[in-house]
Amino acid sequence: MSKETDRAELHRAIWQVANELRGSVDGWDFKAYVLGFLFYRFISENLTEYINALEHKAGYEDFDYRFLSQDAAEEAREGIVNEKGFFIAPGDLFVNVRARAPRDENLNETLERIFKNIEASATGTGAESDLKGLFDDVDVNSTKLGRTVAQRNDKLVRILNAIGDLNLSYGESSIDTFGDAYEYLMTMYASSAGKSGGEFFTPQEVSEVLARIAVMGKTSVNRVYDPACGSGSLLLKLATVLGKDKVHGGFFGQEINLTTYNLCRINMFLHDINFADFNIAHGDTLTDPAHWDDEPFEAIVSNPPYSTNWVGKDDPALIHDPRFSPAGVLAPKSRADLAFTMHMLSWLAVNGTAAIVEFPGVLYRGGAEARIRKYLVDNNYVDAVVQLPSDLFFGTTIATCVIVLKKSRTDSSVLFVDASRQFVRSGNKNKLSPANREMILRTIEERKEVAHTAALVSPEQIEDNGYNLSVSSYVEAEDTREAVDIRALNAEIERIVARQAALRASIDAIVADLEGGAR
Repeated sequence: MSKETDRAELHRAIWQVANELRGSVDGWDFKAYVLGFLFYRFISENLTEYINALEHKAGYEDFDYRFLSQDAAEEAREGIVNEKGFFIAPGDLFVNVRARAPRDENLNETLERIFKNIEASATGTGAESDLKGLFDDVDVNSTKLGRTVAQRNDKLVRILNAIGDLNLSYGESSIDTFGDAYEYLMTMYASSAGKSGGEFFTPQEVSEVLARIAVMGKTSVNRVYDPACGSGSLLLKLATVLGKDKVHGGFFGQEINLTTYNLCRINMFLHDINFADFNIAHGDTLTDPAHWDDEPFEAIVSNPPYSTNWVGKDDPALIHDPRFSPAGVLAPKSRADLAFTMHMLSWLAVNGTAAIVEFPGVLYRGGAEARIRKYLVDNNYVDAVVQLPSDLFFGTTIATCVIVLKKSRTDSSVLFVDASRQFVRSGNKNKLSPANREMILRTIEERKEVAHTAALVSPEQIEDNGYNLSVSSYVEAEDTREAVDIRALNAEIERIVARQAALRASIDAIVADLEGGAR
């Protein structure tokens, strides 16, 4: 089968699993179980394949870790943890637990123990922070699974079987099946979750555009970063665009929501990013950034929360923070958008690019935001501004924009691109088709004036316009109204009026004749 056929079959199977299993459990809550067990299966199979490959290479062709004794496995624990970051005993592997599950009256306790042991296996190692708490949202004792232990265990058996039955090895088609399954699930759940879904997940088409902008003209980059990383889809799109081996120095991100932070780390593992190659932190990026020792980053991609609150000027120390102080003003307390922007600019490498999704208001509002835009323009950091179509993101229909920042620019003009009509309707949302994405990227790369699409604007023009960065202020929209020949229209109106007058005269004559005959 082709890659797309395989992917469609996988998506169909996942959709069926999710719909069959959730039952009384809300779909949004149930994602924790589906994703958690998908992760459990992945690390079980990933570990098994790793150990088997080593043993087969050593000449033990019939070796299979699934059947190794507990004692023999324990002897290799230290080496396995050092290399993979975690350890799972043979009897605790997904495939073996699934086989015993229908007969295990204490399945909930078995799974709880296994999940705790997996996390504990990384304690004291470099992988501890990457594994800690990953199964916290998979509550195997939740009453949402059933009122009694028997009912809950029955549901757990069904989850194990459903996840175990997914065909995640497509051979020659070689799609990233675990990662693809995860992304599809996240899309499905985000779509059904409305606003809350949009807080952690950026549509793949938008992620691709941002990633390709951030690495445009490059074949590799040194360290990539997202300060509001959600489930990590933007970071991982960089791995897809360049290839994992072309992202040197690792993947870095921070996320304030604990559940979403866990989802991001799971996503890294499911895309086979080794624990040593990513550093995802939990916390508030604006007030407690976690990666001071890792910046600068050559590629930054982000879709930070729109118009969210932050402490702002209520914390006097922030105006002296080297991330914010250059602008001489802090972003408003009720609109932290440009605080994220300043943070990313500060941590951007001299040869790097940042591609950031912005709420449209930050482009034109006055006050502190105007002063921050002035700083960005006057110091030649704004490379491009792209107006995206409306209704692209989950939970909102607003037309967002992308601002592209660079520290080393060869010219001072800003490219404004109107891509507001570059979309196709898919279901109840707009999407960027391959042609739409290519149009945006080609326009940015060519950096030329295009009527009704792209404009190169000098910083002096922007200054004269009050540092307004709205695309509509510089790119004239095409007038799609039908041209009307006024002379022809007037002649037609005269003809119609004359015809109406003749008809009225005829009607009046007929009425007069009728009235005369009646007398």
